[in-house]
This record gives sequence, structure tokens and C-alpha cells, in this order.
Amino acid sequence: SFLRKALLLLELLNTLLPVSLAVGISFPHRTPLRRVYTGLRALNPLRGWDKPAEPPRLGAPSPGDKDFFVPLSNYMNVQYYGEIGLGTPPQNFSVVFDTGSSNLWVPSVRCHFFSLPCWVHHRFNSKASSSFRPNGTKFAIQYGTGRLDGILSEDKLTIGGITGASVIFGEALWEPSLVFTFAHFDGVLGLGFPVLAVGGVRPPLDRLVDQGLLDKPVFSFYLNRDPEAADGGELVLGGSDPAHYIPPLTFVSVTIPAYWQIHMERVEVGTGLTLCARGCAAILDTGTSLITGPTEEIRALQAATGGVPLLMGEYLIQCSKIPTLPHHNDIARGGVRLCLSGFQALDMPPPAGPLWILGDVFLRSYVAVFDRGAPSGPRRCLLRSYVRLRPWRQEKRGASGLARARARGAGQ
Repeated sequence: SFLRKALLLLELLNTLLPVSLAVGISFPHRTPLRRVYTGLRALNPLRGWDKPAEPPRLGAPSPGDKDFFVPLSNYMNVQYYGEIGLGTPPQNFSVVFDTGSSNLWVPSVRCHFFSLPCWVHHRFNSKASSSFRPNGTKFAIQYGTGRLDGILSEDKLTIGGITGASVIFGEALWEPSLVFTFAHFDGVLGLGFPVLAVGGVRPPLDRLVDQGLLDKPVFSFYLNRDPEAADGGELVLGGSDPAHYIPPLTFVSVTIPAYWQIHMERVEVGTGLTLCARGCAAILDTGTSLITGPTEEIRALQAATGGVPLLMGEYLIQCSKIPTLPHHNDIARGGVRLCLSGFQALDMPPPAGPLWILGDVFLRSYVAVFDRGAPSGPRRCLLRSYVRLRPWRQEKRGASGLARARARGAGQ
């Protein structure tokens, strides 16, 4: 019906939102872009609205107790999130592990009455934790549709088999409704550099290392490309899981230790168009679903692939062209079918920009290793991941090399 189509488009526009600046620093903080649900969603199926939280998959240490594994859930290939616990006993939350920010925050039971996202997600209750320590410092993060406000607190973090870590995190009192209401996760755990942390707090990864609970500041992501698989992916703290990638490890230096920023040599679109021809800056960001780039270059890419402008830098493509196109995401709803390009126009202002953001659409093809402990400085490695897609899905993906981003020093 017309109403169904209108609601679908509204939800799509509300949940796929651009990156924006964080308060108090000159670098942007991001929230993941989200895809609409496979069926129109009523209020009561949302997390935490009418039933208690289910036990989380908090992960377990590896046999050697040096690497710690956090299983990830994959929602439609655009939301990857895992479970953590806060407090004693642990209160369970689903969070996005975001390499583009450095703060940990979750909703609070003290949130504003009119903050709808808070009421439909799990909320932290300081009175239910025996290890809670008040801080009270106010913090704020600016997103594309509004500002997230809250206060800082301190408590114990449980993650991937690690217990007893004391961390400073944010209790969100007000969340931008359009961004977070329909999210399948409760909060965000930043894995970026300390310079990005709002309020000057030590990021969770640094706290784990400082307290001797993690040997080194290294972590890796494996994002499963099959949204129907039970295994959505994996975050490994302290190392990487060789079961998911094809060796050898080849590292590339981070150019600016704020984001996980690298030098990208070029972006090739088929055989007739080269973008970023003289090299450009790019960041690897697990907190962004699509690949974003400067407006003029994305416009040229979309012209070459038949993309039609939507809103907020996003493009639709003809579904019949999917077998010949690069990264894409398609949405099916009964008789309604939309195909969304995996490339989005987004101009990042100086000093952070201009740059490209290589989000989950790009990272799904690799196991990404992030190493802040190397003597030569921060570095990252991309390794080809093993593909376990069903035959029909591989055929549907078609020629995924039509648009290829190449990072300096990275293997093809």
C-alpha cells in the first residue's frame, strides 16, 4: 500500500544518517548508519520495552588466555554489535564497537522522560551495582540529528571474558530520537585513539591495558558477509583469529593517530574512471555502514554506475544492475524492493577532512587488525577473509571489483 511504502521510505531516511562532529574536539564522532527492519516494526518488539534483558554472549578467553573473543551479531549487513556488561553484577548491553570514536556510553535509568530511544533499550541502573562510583561530569556528543547528553560514571566492565576492568563511561540522559530509536544496539564502545575521547577520559581499550587485563593494545574485526548466518562476526581483543583470514600479515602505518587513518592510493571504477587519483586520506571505521567520499567524486562514481540521488548523499540503483555493480545493499519488503548504493557522498570539513570513510561495506571483505602497540607507531593490517557465502548469494554479488579502493602497501 501507499502508506506502507511511505513508512518504509521514512524509516530508511531516518536510520541512514551521516557522520557528524563531536562536541569539544576538532574531529568528528560517528554513529552507525542503520538499515530498515525486514518487516514494519511495532514498539513492543524493541529491546527492553516489555521484557527483561536476555543473557548476553559476553565471550570467553582463548585457550592461551591472551586473546579475548567477543561474538558479534549481524543485522542486515549494516549493524554489527556485541555484548558487554557494566557493574556488579553485570548489567547487559549490546554495543557497536566503533573505531571512529573513543567513548563508551549506554542509556541511563535517569534519562529524560521524552528521550524515546532510552525507553526502548536497556538502561544502566547505578543503584543496582555494588561497584559503582559516581563522577557526575557532564558530556555531550553532537550527531547529525541532534545532541546526545549525559553524565560520566565509573564502574566495572565485562567484555570478551575480561572481568573487573574499571572504566569511565557515559550514562546517556538524552539521545537523538531519529538516530537511536530503531537501533538494535543500546550504546557505543569506542576503539579510537585517546585524542578523540570526549571529556578527556581514558578509552576502554587503554584502561584494559593500563590495569594489566590486556597484554597489548591490539584488536581485530571479522565481519561476516552473510546476514543469515548464525555467526555475525567476531571482535578479538589482544590479537586476531587466523581461522578467519588468509595470511600473511602485512601492516600499513597509520598516518594520523586520531582516527585509524591511512593513505589510499586511488579508487578505480571499472576501467574508465579513477578517483582519488593523486592519493588521499581514508579512515577505517567500523561505526559507519557505507563507504563515504567527497561529494564530487561520489557523484562521478554514481554517474558511472547509474546511481540516482536520494537524500543526505545516498543513492539508489536499479536492482537489475546488481550483478555488475560493486558494494551495494538491497532492501526487500514484500512487493517493495529498493537497492541502495554502498557509496555515500559526505564532505568532511578541515582539519579532519577531506577524506574517505571505509565502513562495513568495505571491511566485510577483510579481517582488519588494529595495532597501537608497535614500536614504529600505530598500524593496521587488512587480510582477505575466508568467504562462506551461500552459492546464490555469491552469484548475486557479481563483480565486486568494479570499484576498488587500494591502500598503500596493502595486498590486492
